[in-house]
Amino acid sequence: MAALVAELLFDLVRTLVGNWLRQAVVATCAWLDTKIHGRAARFVVGGLLGIAAFFLIPVIADLLGL
Repeated sequence: MAALVAELLFDLVRTLVGNWLRQAVVATCAWLDTKIHGRAARFVVGGLLGIAAFFLIPVIADLLGL
């Protein structure tokens, strides 16, 4: 019974964190879109954010136990 409750809590936390994280990313990207002008600058910033996400997402997922 404890394992079932733990599994349900982990699923709930995973859903809430995923939804919160997705909303934070969308809000940040919308804000950043208004600050960057020019196609080259957008590619550079997008590439840097992509590289940062490539390395940070597995670290955060590991810390959260996902």
